[in-house]
Amino acid sequence: MPIIEQKIWINAPIEICFDSARNVGIHTKTLQTTKEKAIAGVTNGLMGEGDTVTWEAVHFGIRQRLTAKITRMEKPHYFTDMMVKGAFSSFTHHHLFNQHAGGTMITDIFEYKSPFGLLGVLADKLFLEKYMRRLLFDRAISLKKIAENDDEK
Repeated sequence: MPIIEQKIWINAPIEICFDSARNVGIHTKTLQTTKEKAIAGVTNGLMGEGDTVTWEAVHFGIRQRLTAKITRMEKPHYFTDMMVKGAFSSFTHHHLFNQHAGGTMITDIFEYKSPFGLLGVLADKLFLEKYMRRLLFDRAISLKKIAENDDEK
């Protein structure tokens, strides 16, 4: 099961970073390359513990749907979302926020299991893990720009 961990420094208070990361509209802005949009559950505003959202996006030229639920939250320090339904066998995404002088360090820990047994493991090694790392990195950079320019919300 691949585990992707990344950190990004954002020159903004922890509350802005935390709210930006769980804002459905901002999520959509940060994943424009995949045409991601919320189609069910919470479709705008801030998500809270117990909320679900169904995302529709295009990955590898295929329109896909994925439903995730926020299973744990401690404002403004962390929240965890897990896949309820979608293309993966499973995924868990931990979002951690640590405030320091002048800004916030965000740590993403994304654990997933591909479907299709050994074929899925092979897909991870050949392209999927790299794709997911890039997607999470690009989203983090977009989130940084938005949080540092809080007027975009």
